[in-house]
Amino acid sequence: MVAPNIPAESYATGLPATPQSLLLQHEVEQLLYLEARLLDDWNLDAWLTLYTPDARYVVPTTDLPEGDPASDLVFIDDDYRRMQGRIVRLQSRHAHREYPWSRTRRFISNVMVTAQEGNELDVTCSVAVWRYRAGEASPYVGRYDLRLRRVDGSLRICRKRAILDLEELSDHGALSIIF
Repeated sequence: MVAPNIPAESYATGLPATPQSLLLQHEVEQLLYLEARLLDDWNLDAWLTLYTPDARYVVPTTDLPEGDPASDLVFIDDDYRRMQGRIVRLQSRHAHREYPWSRTRRFISNVMVTAQEGNELDVTCSVAVWRYRAGEASPYVGRYDLRLRRVDGSLRICRKRAILDLEELSDHGALSIIF
């Protein structure tokens, strides 16, 4: 059933089911599952290797999920260098909200390749991250809109937009983990 405020034609139908597209779907899913595993294991240096040097990672605010970092306030708007800095901070004692580190478990589902242009793919998926810290569990639910690029035969993430479905972060306090 299509939501009444979203026209049906705006939903991407994905790639036609062929042996090649099924293999591509599997490859995309494996990349997303690997990213989730590396983040859950706090293996942030290995996580960064999944990204291209021109990568962009954006998390818009909960009140403006389609916000543009060029003109709107967003929670995170990181290029590759900022991602490196975020990792350094999260791995140090300076990230007080994450020292000691939270335990997280990510669930990736509804993975769909929505477009393919040359060596790049547009992908969307649903995500749920459960964060456990100080005896409390906090769910973060939303979706990823990604652009993947084939580099030296492997898929890498060149753009990730992580959109939270939460209406506010008041129960969570802040977004101190990588969503």
